[in-house]
Amino acid sequence: MRSKRHPSIPVSHPAVFLRDHMLPELGMSKTAFAKALGVSRQTLYDFLDEKQGVSASMALRLELVVGASAEHWLALQAAHDLWKARRELDLSNLRRLREATELEVAD
Repeated sequence: MRSKRHPSIPVSHPAVFLRDHMLPELGMSKTAFAKALGVSRQTLYDFLDEKQGVSASMALRLELVVGASAEHWLALQAAHDLWKARRELDLSNLRRLREATELEVAD
């Protein structure tokens, strides 16, 4: 059984792994990597600077160029986005709706 991450530990943006590990290992410039992905340098820079997340199209590009499935890249992004949302959103005024079966019995 996997241990769960402590909620206070940030979930890294997918760009962190790419920027800090994969790009240096590939020995490519960011410009060459952007070209390999078929995106502009600015698009890549925005992603690597964590200003943009992994879109479906970027996930497919990453799958083809560096490996790991598009689903994996999107899952990394979703985990990061959820971690941030849990800290930024105030949901204290929301309540769970009753189950549909409970509503039918009450009628």
